[in-house]
Amino acid sequence: MVGGLARKLAKKAVAAAVAAGAALVAVVAFGATIFYALCLVVPALAAAALTMLLFALVALAVVMIFLRRDAAGEAVEDEEPMGLGERAYVLFRQRPILGTAAALAGGFIFLRNPALATMVAAAFTEKSHRRPRR
Repeated sequence: MVGGLARKLAKKAVAAAVAAGAALVAVVAFGATIFYALCLVVPALAAAALTMLLFALVALAVVMIFLRRDAAGEAVEDEEPMGLGERAYVLFRQRPILGTAAALAGGFIFLRNPALATMVAAAFTEKSHRRPRR
């Protein structure tokens, strides 16, 4: 009886290891595909950096999804209106896929027009001078 249970457990462990290995190979192959596709458009160093950035953003999104706190348990007490940076943070926290897409779009805009990206960065860091509503 114990031997049958151990055999079933071993089979499940082997199946999980095979699935994890296949997932690792798939992710590496997907990364290589993205890298070589970007090499057609940008220099190799930029393609490597963009590929790394994409995978870092995906990893961050996964971490935010799995480590997200229960929104109902937190009391939100705003004394002043949210700035653009706070809105972006809340968007990424509540909707990580949409936040990731917005971050990728922002990265694309930065690559195409650095002056526009500078203006957006200034808007994110600017403090609001409006008085809070009561």
